[in-house]
Amino acid sequence: MKVFRGLPNDRARAPCALTIGNFDGVHRGHQALLARVRENASRLGIEAAVMTFEPHPREFFARRSGDMSKAPKRIANLRDKLQSLESAGIDRVIVEHFNTQFAAIAPDDFTSRVLVDGLHVKWLMVGDDFCYGARRAGTVAMLKEAGARHGFQVETLPTVLLGAQRVSSSAVRAALAGGDFAQTRELLGHSYKISGHVIHGAKLGRTLGFPTLNLRVAHRPALAGIFVVQVHGLADQPLPAVASLGVRPTVDDSGRVLLEVHVFDFNASCYGKVVQVEFLAKLRDEEKYTDLATLTEAIARDGEQARAWFRRRAGALTATDRI
Repeated sequence: MKVFRGLPNDRARAPCALTIGNFDGVHRGHQALLARVRENASRLGIEAAVMTFEPHPREFFARRSGDMSKAPKRIANLRDKLQSLESAGIDRVIVEHFNTQFAAIAPDDFTSRVLVDGLHVKWLMVGDDFCYGARRAGTVAMLKEAGARHGFQVETLPTVLLGAQRVSSSAVRAALAGGDFAQTRELLGHSYKISGHVIHGAKLGRTLGFPTLNLRVAHRPALAGIFVVQVHGLADQPLPAVASLGVRPTVDDSGRVLLEVHVFDFNASCYGKVVQVEFLAKLRDEEKYTDLATLTEAIARDGEQARAWFRRRAGALTATDRI
């Protein structure tokens, strides 16, 4: 899969079937849309392409207004989003920097400059509530009319439902915020994971007797707290662990978000490796403790609860095998 930061240069431009969106989480609704893009790209003999944005447009406008509470919390980092798009069979991803200039593009200019001249779109699929251009003035009806003039076809995908619930990034965020990983799996079609490079930390966990793998989280995540997890990428099988995702209020007042993972009975160095942390259950919310001794006691309790969770799961699997 080819990834472009902004519109491709002339040599890299080729006709494409395109869809446009934030694709945070790449849930079942996104997957249905991407499958249609892949299907029509194959039918037309052209590339399947996605245009997405960084930062999220709502995050950009929230930052500009000075009220970050209006910004959506992120389900996936860019690495994980790109991996999901590649797994869906996408050939080309355009990561467009969403800034003041891009936000000011009029709908007609967006069609001519971005879709026609920039991407050579021949077929386009969007959601039935899609809006585009400055002040979201462009509508699906306007897009279809522009497509008729410029020679590309526009289709819309109806809302995807899971039972009576609309599948959306907002629904995934709500499930994650509530620690409901079964519902998250239903909406995503797979378990929830965060991947990243293992980085050096302050080594406080090692000092307290609980060494951790540290992954930087660049954006406000859709979940926070203490979790039962398993780590992929360190061995042939996923390794059981307990993790803290948040701002570490007891030891850090910077507000920086960090994912710290204590892998049980694992001491090998793994700095620089890319790992995936799979979330299995939530133990509790993040708390601020009065001192390191109290924090250490809480970490020990979290570790034992996580180990007990894995013992229960192993027992349940053994019982199932006997049936």
